[in-house]
Amino acid sequence: QVQLVESGGGLVQAGGSLRLSCAASGRTFSNLVMGWFRQAPGKEREFVAAISWTGGSTWYADSVKGRFTIARDNAKNTVYLQMNSLKPEDTANYYCADLGFKWPPRIADFGSRGQGTQVTVSS
Repeated sequence: QVQLVESGGGLVQAGGSLRLSCAASGRTFSNLVMGWFRQAPGKEREFVAAISWTGGSTWYADSVKGRFTIARDNAKNTVYLQMNSLKPEDTANYYCADLGFKWPPRIADFGSRGQGTQVTVSS
């Protein structure tokens, strides 16, 4: 099982940017499809983005397409989420998760997840 720790959240004004990082421990990281999810208080968990083992394939929720970019550095066991043109509705706790070994992944099922990092976008 892989352990995941997110960082990089914070408070930002609408239109601003943040880059989230997710550091993984475990030898299987480079074999895993990785994803980012978010959850706001009182709302359902929402898929944000996923990336394949080498980063050659990506998948985004319509709500973030064109604004967010997912990337990974397997040498550093880290997956990133670059968030640009942030909107107040992007406010949520963001966490990364392992989505297994298949592409495209089943985003309803994931293995390990981190505790998350809070992103707050003010209007």
